Amino acid sequence: MVTVDATQHARSFGAAADSYARARPGYPRDAVDFLVGDAARVLDLGAGTGKFSQALVATGHEVVAVEPSTRMLAQLREVLPEVEAHEGSAEATGLPSASVDAVVVAQAWHWVDAARAVPEVARVLRPGGSLGLVWNVRDDTVDWVRQVWDLAQRGQEQEMRTDTTEVGPPFGAAHRFGTRFEHVTDRAGILDLVASRSYVIVLPEDERRDLLAAVADVLDEHPDLRGRDEVRVPYLTHCTRFTLR
Repeated sequence: MVTVDATQHARSFGAAADSYARARPGYPRDAVDFLVGDAARVLDLGAGTGKFSQALVATGHEVVAVEPSTRMLAQLREVLPEVEAHEGSAEATGLPSASVDAVVVAQAWHWVDAARAVPEVARVLRPGGSLGLVWNVRDDTVDWVRQVWDLAQRGQEQEMRTDTTEVGPPFGAAHRFGTRFEHVTDRAGILDLVASRSYVIVLPEDERRDLLAAVADVLDEHPDLRGRDEVRVPYLTHCTRFTLR
């Protein structure tokens, strides 16, 4: 079950929808191809501001987006007015049964109640459909990345392992794929990226201000970043796909 604290964090993103939309990276083409293949109609579940929906539209898929936050959904509708978008959750999508060929949950499965979400996903999938889970994880073998997120995650648990997730029946075995890419941004984008983390959003204002100031110091002083207008954030993208039996 999702804990009360986790639920608070999951619901916090709406308060930083603008920062989230500006700062969060998209998803590489090979990850999209692995997760949905030639599926015609794809549900982007927990769609946020539409980062994965954009990748699906770009690759020619028909997309329906479901997102619990009204603020995040407003951002998605502004960016992707052609996408069918509904307020809902992984546990209660509000979609008809057998209405999509694939479901993708991008950067959000760890927030859901899997015991309720798995049968709901199975309900909305057509026979032979798939559930895809994807996470972008920063490559913290890069020194400045490690320094920034050591600060940003101070006192917090490290991000969950994303390459061992299982969902169980009525889905089959997990198929996994990993790839790398770089998210191109700038100093302000890194600050927005940190500011849009759930555990930063819920901090008291003085602690949040001090944390972002410390991150800014790293960005201004690190030799790999000093004086650069462009910042490249290295990511590892972890994908897991399950087929409905």
